[in-house]
Amino acid sequence: MKAVIGITVSTEIDSVNYTTHKDHVRAVLQCGGIPFLIPYMTGEEDVRQIVEKIDGLYATGGYDIDPTLFGEEPHPGLGTIIPERDTFEMMIMKQMLDEDKPILGVCRGSQILNIALGGDMYQDIYGQIDTSLLQHQQKAPASYGSHFVNVERKSLLYRLTGKDKLRVNSRHHQANRNVITPLLVSGRANDGIVEAVESSNHAFVLGLQWHPENLLAKGDEASLHIFNGFIKACQEGMSES
Repeated sequence: MKAVIGITVSTEIDSVNYTTHKDHVRAVLQCGGIPFLIPYMTGEEDVRQIVEKIDGLYATGGYDIDPTLFGEEPHPGLGTIIPERDTFEMMIMKQMLDEDKPILGVCRGSQILNIALGGDMYQDIYGQIDTSLLQHQQKAPASYGSHFVNVERKSLLYRLTGKDKLRVNSRHHQANRNVITPLLVSGRANDGIVEAVESSNHAFVLGLQWHPENLLAKGDEASLHIFNGFIKACQEGMSES
């Protein structure tokens, strides 16, 4: 049996269509999982049934996150928010964490993971950080690694990739700020921006600020190891249940 991977989806303010990039689906398929796109739901029992059916959660990128979720007013640099998505993803994240089912979050997915655990984030790194920053909204193809991430040696991310420095793509203006236990920071850019977080209390919970699905589409080895490790953790969870 293959692991069923729940994939979060995007929408616009008018909420007419759910969408996701095909690279998300391709990554799950390539590494041996079955992709399952999840629409937004607000009922606790509905979300609970989804959590029971999926073997892992892949939280994808998208629009900004409502700062009231971590007790802040909107910064002038805050972009579009989709409250329905925020509500749903907070609910499913918390239930997946309670069940200790694997989670891989990319970009926005990494941020909502931290917020679900009580952390917070920069609403706009360029408007809220005074020091000089790298270009985190790259002007290059999506599959191009535009800057480096320094990886902690004793981390899950290091065990997956075998590298203490990764070259990653970058398309964000928000980032995790205060990372709350059980999450640990396992990767930072050279300007100090948090690029990777992971849980010390769960079998596989990993959040990445970049987009490994786009890098994998061009054959990036580290991204392949990340997705393979995620799907393997989901399969191991199946055998234990």
